[in-house]
Amino acid sequence: MRRREFITLVGGAAAWPFDTRAQLIGTAVRAAFLGGASTSGGKALVECFRTGLRELGWIEGGNINIEYQWAEGVADRYTRLAAEIVSRKPDLIVVTSTPGTQAIQRATREIPVVFIGVSDPVASGIVASLARPSENITGVSNFLPATTGKVLELLKIAAPGTSRAGIIHNPDNPGKILELGELQGAGQTLGIAIEALELRSSDALDRVFKMAAEVHCDALVTLQDGVTLANRSRIVGYAAANRLPAIYQIREFIEAGGLISYGLNYCDHYRRGAYYADKILKGLKPSDLPVELPTKFELVINLKTARALGLTVPPTLLATADEVIE
Repeated sequence: MRRREFITLVGGAAAWPFDTRAQLIGTAVRAAFLGGASTSGGKALVECFRTGLRELGWIEGGNINIEYQWAEGVADRYTRLAAEIVSRKPDLIVVTSTPGTQAIQRATREIPVVFIGVSDPVASGIVASLARPSENITGVSNFLPATTGKVLELLKIAAPGTSRAGIIHNPDNPGKILELGELQGAGQTLGIAIEALELRSSDALDRVFKMAAEVHCDALVTLQDGVTLANRSRIVGYAAANRLPAIYQIREFIEAGGLISYGLNYCDHYRRGAYYADKILKGLKPSDLPVELPTKFELVINLKTARALGLTVPPTLLATADEVIE
């Protein structure tokens, strides 16, 4: 190969997709992953993302290297971690949760970003629109208002005596504030009083439990985010110890002994995040990839927990469940 041809070939490689360029020059692309909590549940979901990448031809330690960092359910850590990640200038950043994505957004407008688990990216100011996201950010959203209200409907069916439900949520997560509003509206329709129980960090959990008792909650709803996922065992344990019917948005709580979960299939959700990462690493701009809304939901019921609470789950509800744990 003549020198001029070689220079033209290598110079043109700068515009090629990342995976093609990596194969040519023998280097791997560099990605960063910022997650909410490195609990067993959080790691299981990340494994769903990694599986999605492998299915699309991305092999860690081969053509891609990923550095993982965790906020451990502490919202204040996102800003510092985002700055550290951006300073290393990875080729792609993958981030979970609304506060995590907002922190990355403040830190960079240039590095491509894929978000996972953002409740309402438009209302949260992350993207301009679902169809035409921001210049460097796109991803998969976990928010459909109708499904949030249905959580309360399912709780009422399983525990008809519910009259006052405590909503455990992280007020520092804008998406959870939106979902709280949906639950308050559903509560008015169903005749259920709503008590907002704010959980910003693990240190506040005992105070949340005390408040739930003081306002006489007879049921609980836990909204999913990094803080609640990191504390799922304690939340499920409190509900069991106090014989409170409780519903969650993610099956990991049911696997920990919770009563009912209804929400999107988070493993599938994380795999869809891998699809977006693949498209960007192969040359598409984030702004050309519309934000994806959830389409796959699942209802999981733990009959063992229902019996411990003295509840008889209606056969009609059991018939609609995607999984019943005996």
